Amino acid sequence: MTLVRLLIGAWVPDAGIVRLDGALLEHWNKEALGRHIGYLPQTVELLPGSIRQNIARFDPNADDAEIVSAAQIAGVHDMILRLPDGYETMISERVGPLSGGQVQRVGLARALYRRPRLVVLDEPNSNLDADGDAALTAAIEQMHAVGSVVVVMAHRSSAIVAVSTVMMLANGTMNELGENSDVLRKVTRMATG
Repeated sequence: MTLVRLLIGAWVPDAGIVRLDGALLEHWNKEALGRHIGYLPQTVELLPGSIRQNIARFDPNADDAEIVSAAQIAGVHDMILRLPDGYETMISERVGPLSGGQVQRVGLARALYRRPRLVVLDEPNSNLDADGDAALTAAIEQMHAVGSVVVVMAHRSSAIVAVSTVMMLANGTMNELGENSDVLRKVTRMATG
């Protein structure tokens, strides 16, 4: 959780620096920074309003094409269209007509809205079924393809299938860093070994 807060600019590091496109996070205007960082927390909360508003982060000037694009990348567009009011389906304090996995995927679309430069996903597959896992993998691949940096924090290995580099942390210390397949092979050997 500490690493997530540092990466998204919620906390300033006691030591070291965090940069986005070469600039220190604390030098960014907070409003401008928000447009360049997409964040999916461990526990996704949708706010009272429409699915459209939730994906668009309640931006009154949101472009429908960007909202649909984010939903398509997150693999949730078709599910939204099947809802009685589509993108205008209202979410209440009780969330409304969505399951936990659907809420997670709408949250992913919100994180991907406007294709941010940095995407931070904290346990993004915690409520996902196999279809959701596949959509998550495809979303990570698509964001990489458009030049975004995607950081995934996860306990389940299915969340990191599409990442290129893996860093394993234990008690705040980096234990492994390297290519995905190399690190996972090393960890599997240690666990069985």
